[in-house]
Amino acid sequence: MADGEASLADQMAATTLTCGSESSIKWSKFSRRVLIRTIVSRPDGGVGLAGQKVAVGGWVKTGREQGKGTFAFLEVNDGSCPANLQVIVDSFVAPLSQLVHTGTCIFVEGELKKPPVGTKQNVELRVEKVIDIGPVDPAKYPLPKTRLTLEFLRDHVHLRAKTNTISAVARIRNALAFATHTFFHSNDFLYVQTPIITTSDCEGAGEMFQVTTLFSDTEKVEKELKQNPAPSEAEVEAGKLLVKERGDAVKSAKASKQDITTSLVELTKAKEHLAKLEERFKLKPGLPQKDGKIDYSNDFFSRQAFLTVSGQLQVETFACALSNVYTFGPTFRAEHSHTSRHLAEFWMVEPEIAFADLEDDMKCAEEYVKFLCQWLLDHCLDDMQFMVKNFDKTAIDRLKLVSSTPFQRISYTEAVKLLENVTDKKFENKVEWGIDLSSEHERYLTEVIFKRPVIVYNYPKGIKAFYMRLNDDMKTVAAMDVLVPKVGELIGGSQREERYDVIEKRIFEMGLPFEPYEWYLDLRRYGTVKHSGFGLGFERMVLFATGLDNIRDVIPFPRYPGRADL
Repeated sequence: MADGEASLADQMAATTLTCGSESSIKWSKFSRRVLIRTIVSRPDGGVGLAGQKVAVGGWVKTGREQGKGTFAFLEVNDGSCPANLQVIVDSFVAPLSQLVHTGTCIFVEGELKKPPVGTKQNVELRVEKVIDIGPVDPAKYPLPKTRLTLEFLRDHVHLRAKTNTISAVARIRNALAFATHTFFHSNDFLYVQTPIITTSDCEGAGEMFQVTTLFSDTEKVEKELKQNPAPSEAEVEAGKLLVKERGDAVKSAKASKQDITTSLVELTKAKEHLAKLEERFKLKPGLPQKDGKIDYSNDFFSRQAFLTVSGQLQVETFACALSNVYTFGPTFRAEHSHTSRHLAEFWMVEPEIAFADLEDDMKCAEEYVKFLCQWLLDHCLDDMQFMVKNFDKTAIDRLKLVSSTPFQRISYTEAVKLLENVTDKKFENKVEWGIDLSSEHERYLTEVIFKRPVIVYNYPKGIKAFYMRLNDDMKTVAAMDVLVPKVGELIGGSQREERYDVIEKRIFEMGLPFEPYEWYLDLRRYGTVKHSGFGLGFERMVLFATGLDNIRDVIPFPRYPGRADL
């Protein structure tokens, strides 16, 4: 580019032509380009933009030279939508061999044109200038344009967002996250960020990742001792004797002022030397022990700490002061499971509602799930159509069903009776009162018996957490699960036990330590309030929406036993 010559992108940066006009083009405010979505996702497919000059950036999905190498067709995608923009580059504009390989990044300027009659594109870009190229060596690029399995992509997690499937999942996931904040904000909930590091186990199952610096501290000590061994007890005693001698010299009545000053300096040096000896003498290889157990008083937090399995307990503290709140963040479970439904790190949406009972909780959960489904239909239909075409033909119909159909509500006891009477299917897990319903039971209820979402409530207390409110029958708790087709349990929630004496007894019955929950009990001691809440597994919601089979494919960076890439 010649000195003083401004590119089209510079000229049009942050500029938007008249909105709503037939030829309107929206320029990105921060990257001096036009998003491909704003071209190809218009109702007319971009035809009305023909003749407009634009700059676009993206990655080549497919490319091929034509006309004996005089020009090239490129299918370019920038991640803003599932559709590609066809880009035509003449050989006199740029070397075609640098542009046509799958994965190549290009930033180009040109004019949008109507393609010849009979072609499937509504609009194409004729390139006039190539601003930048991010080349690819096709012999080494691990994502060829052939169809790739999702299992294969898990081994290339840092590159898989470049594929059509993972980019579509990312946009659907983004839409669901935005919809979540929209729903709760519009219903007067406050967003609270709860801690990732905690000292309490919300579920009481003990399957938590521990957070500690003891191992790294121990490694440092062992390395230090190897380089510079700890002093012996005799060396420490010699140091103490030297301090005593220097002290006696200071106290000597016959010493001159100058001698006393010299002795004070020597005493100070002797004390510093003794302090270092005693400090190093305490260094021992291995983890610190006390009464035959690991001594966590020397750990970073001076006690055992873990990665949270839920932000619920902490967010309750704000519900008991600010009424309606929610948290949305990562949670962790150290469960050695390799099923298609488990992750070690996953995200949870957890609202908490003050002055609300189980009925209020179920109503909120139902409206929230319906809102999410309708949001995807309204704002993410092109990506949902991609999922229907490539993975699950029923995905959009399932969203329509859930968004428009009242949820069926039945008690746990009623659900068990229905399942016990099933004759057309043999369950792998026996059905009887007191069991925790498995995925096969949940899906049978929602997919076969009721053919709609189902809320099961009033579960046996023995299979639920200590904080769920005990019902008057003393056998069940005011808990509820929202079951949906394809996934089974999507939401788990309950009315919380607000009575101090009852929750104290529940903690004791379940064999949990009281000390980590003292602060939680304070919420019942000081201004207790009836409150309810639930947790939605965010990845399960994405799984439900997309129709994919493995939860590892709906989170950007999956963590599971043996894998923590990046």
